[in-house]
Amino acid sequence: MMPASPDLSGTDKKVALVTGMAGDIGLAIARRLAADGYQIAGVDKDQERLHTVLAENSDLRAVTRPLCCDVTRPADVERMAVAARKIGAVCLLVNNAGAVTSPSLQSTSFADFAQDTDLNLNAPFNCFCALSGDLIANRGNVINIASANATGVYGHPGYSAAKAGLIHLTRLIAVEYGKFGVRANAVSPGTVQTNAWARRARNEPEIFERLKQRFPLQRIVTTTDIANAVSFLASDAAAAITGACLDVDCGLSAGRAEEARAFSRSDDY
Repeated sequence: MMPASPDLSGTDKKVALVTGMAGDIGLAIARRLAADGYQIAGVDKDQERLHTVLAENSDLRAVTRPLCCDVTRPADVERMAVAARKIGAVCLLVNNAGAVTSPSLQSTSFADFAQDTDLNLNAPFNCFCALSGDLIANRGNVINIASANATGVYGHPGYSAAKAGLIHLTRLIAVEYGKFGVRANAVSPGTVQTNAWARRARNEPEIFERLKQRFPLQRIVTTTDIANAVSFLASDAAAAITGACLDVDCGLSAGRAEEARAFSRSDDY
């Protein structure tokens, strides 16, 4: 049995809308923003999973209204915006929903590429357009969850190209909507330790140890790391930051020690 949604109508608290909330990263972001004092409009296409997540997190359920929505469908997004508006003042949009299809260009069909673009770029654009008036009225924030794939080649070409576009969309919003007091920034994660990676680790027990060697910090990004970055960018501490992309990747984008060692012939790396 699905838990009843809380009655958040009439609240004077600020509202954060988080897409893809039923996933590991979305859940971590929602939990952190709830701790920061936001009411949460928790959006996901998988209604059953969304309600299950809230049933398992009673503290979050108390401040979250679950909204089932396919963010790739503009009509659904418009209905989502109307529902979110009824909760209170929508002042933060976190475009987190995303997924990948084919791993290489040679295996990517036009349909695959279009699917990745639709979810990872077009959907954030749709969500922003639907809520832009609210963000202007509330001098709000947009935070787009991008990826290290946007600036480096790590496979999944459709997803990667869309995430690169998402970073540029972030800058477009920042420049055009800054005069309204709206800020827009992106968070670019590297490999994140999620349940999907945990499932892979059951078949490849050494996968995390192998991956750690590729990052200067010698560890893997956690969902909490991503949530903390979102919290910072949404806060007054980041009041002068807009149009930025914050790499949360344990140093992956900075370079690799083994390559520096090879080129410099120094064991200091």
